[in-house]
Amino acid sequence: MNTLQRIKAYQRLYVIAALIFVFDQVSKWWIFNNLVINEDFITIIQDFFYIVHVGNEGAAWGMFSGHGGPLTLFAAVALVAIYCFRHSLQLKHSLVQILFGMMIGGIIGNAIDRMVHGHVIDFLDFHFPFQIPVVLPNGHYPTFNIADCGIVIGVFGYIIFSFLHPEPESGSAAKRS
Repeated sequence: MNTLQRIKAYQRLYVIAALIFVFDQVSKWWIFNNLVINEDFITIIQDFFYIVHVGNEGAAWGMFSGHGGPLTLFAAVALVAIYCFRHSLQLKHSLVQILFGMMIGGIIGNAIDRMVHGHVIDFLDFHFPFQIPVVLPNGHYPTFNIADCGIVIGVFGYIIFSFLHPEPESGSAAKRS
């Protein structure tokens, strides 16, 4: 398969990854240039949804805070693993390309933040009128960004896809059954 055929075969993945990355970086650029970190906020829906500027030095929900270097390395390893295992991940399937495009765009977006700012810029802030132990102990969902949305939707979407469309068995085990 030549380069043009490879690009065409994975075009959905590239387009979705680029869209998530660009939307993520443009939104973070606006937040960075218009809201003072940990101070300013914009009320979208009173007592429910705010736009804020938070620096997250960890991963999802602030886990592994202060470990930006290893998290950036983990992001690079994840991207290499996706490339190396692209055939067994069923990346030829259109929906899988969309889901992995979302993940890749998000992974790159947050990795760029860590390299440029030393933290990830989070800004989508939700407060709920109820509590759920562990998930929403005080009704406040951890602040997140567009890249996080791409990663979470991509991962959970792929998990669901994998259960609904298991990869066909190959090799001698498939021939025996």
